[in-house]
Amino acid sequence: MTDQVLIFDTTLRDGEQSPGATMTHEEKLEIAQMLDEMGVDIIEAGFPIASEGDFAAVTEIAKNAENATICGLARANYKDIDRCWEAVKHAKSPRIHTFIGTSPLHRAIPNLDMDQMAERIHDTVTHARNLCENVQWSPMDATRTEEDYLCRVVEIAIKAGATTINIPDTVGYTAPIESADLIRMLINKVPGADEVIFATHCHNDLGMATANSLAAVEGGARQIECTINGLGERAGNTALEEVVMALKVRHDIMPYHTGINTTKIMNISRRVAMVSGFPVQFNKAIVGKNAFAHESGIHQDGMLKNAETFEIMRPQDVGLSGTSLPLGKHSGRAALRSKLKALGYDLADNQLKDVFVRFKDLADRKKEVYDDDLIALMRTNEDAEDRLKLKSLKVMCGTEGPQTADMVMLIDGKEASITMEGDGPVDATFKAIKTLIDHTARLQLYQVHAVTEGTDAQATVSVRMEEEGRIATGQSADTDTVVASAKAYINALNRLLVRREKSEPGYDTKGVSYKDTGV
Repeated sequence: MTDQVLIFDTTLRDGEQSPGATMTHEEKLEIAQMLDEMGVDIIEAGFPIASEGDFAAVTEIAKNAENATICGLARANYKDIDRCWEAVKHAKSPRIHTFIGTSPLHRAIPNLDMDQMAERIHDTVTHARNLCENVQWSPMDATRTEEDYLCRVVEIAIKAGATTINIPDTVGYTAPIESADLIRMLINKVPGADEVIFATHCHNDLGMATANSLAAVEGGARQIECTINGLGERAGNTALEEVVMALKVRHDIMPYHTGINTTKIMNISRRVAMVSGFPVQFNKAIVGKNAFAHESGIHQDGMLKNAETFEIMRPQDVGLSGTSLPLGKHSGRAALRSKLKALGYDLADNQLKDVFVRFKDLADRKKEVYDDDLIALMRTNEDAEDRLKLKSLKVMCGTEGPQTADMVMLIDGKEASITMEGDGPVDATFKAIKTLIDHTARLQLYQVHAVTEGTDAQATVSVRMEEEGRIATGQSADTDTVVASAKAYINALNRLLVRREKSEPGYDTKGVSYKDTGV
């Protein structure tokens, strides 16, 4: 046990205690199976005395587990311990975990003095050991328990038959150096300490749970209690994915190993988030959406040249297919060129320069630019040299009429402007275009859909127009639906001009007429 760290997962017990994180019976069985397949050494499946449902879940998990030790939690009384044993006894490898609060604050709750509590610890651990060979004991709030008394009760638990001594930082109060010193002190001072495994259970109230757990390992602990996604009471627990990957990545300074199959981490993280209803924050270490995402232009350029410049682990190590280079306002030309090439657009430098300007303009208006956004952007770029262009558009809409559109267009490079009323902003906009551009084309289709999620999504507008048997479609995208509508309409008109030219040789498309309103 000098270099192996056992992983004790309490997602189904401590994790489920998060307000609102209750899981169904079937969900618990599913998560337990995933933990078992992942290589978790001990699964704390629940608190059997808490409810009939918890008892049933622990019992079923105990019967089905193939590899992991199955543990149940029990308070320091015979009834709890008996009920726990009834549930876990079906496992190939069962464990009873019994606990009692040993700090002054917690001793006051059952109104026990030090001697009375010591006697109860002896009796209840002895009772548990008479039922099960594998017994874990925890002095709840150990990090706020007097050092001498903590040594005393740990010695009593070891003599009574406990095989694992867990030292909980129940309220997330300790710091890494204290966590390591506490474990080290107990191992050095308590008789029989060399015959048991010391464990650590850290909460994240001050954001140091993972650091405290790893420090405890440095101090001699060889079991880490944790949960998937750090789920748990208040601010949560040590996150399984964080300690496991920290041990893997920094094996140079922490030469310890676990039996966890890390490629299953992302899958179980997402499943726990789904069944518990607790979404993973985007910037969460290892499993957050942004953990392997790079938006900064400098970072993206470095990643494209050598992934190790900005990633200390491979995304494949935790079950992801690869790195994400989301495009946003901080992205540079290298990432844009790479993304466009992946989408089938191999641009020359001058072309990229033009697209990059409009990409930056779009990125300033959107939190993230998606593949569909870029495709829409390139479609717009294909018609960049069209003769009819929208220069500006301002609409007035709402419950109070009239709805108006103030428009300025460039027609063969010459400005033309107009203000029109309509039945809504799109109708007013289309009327303005039709008034400025003298044509007989009929609108056959007008369709709007969002190409990406969110209230800042780009709207892609499709327009189909027919003129004397000639049909042309136009499409444009913009975060402003009315602007996208105007551009799509104008795009279709531009294509009609091209079709008109091709179908009528000698037709002077330069002579397209428009109304100069003089505005």
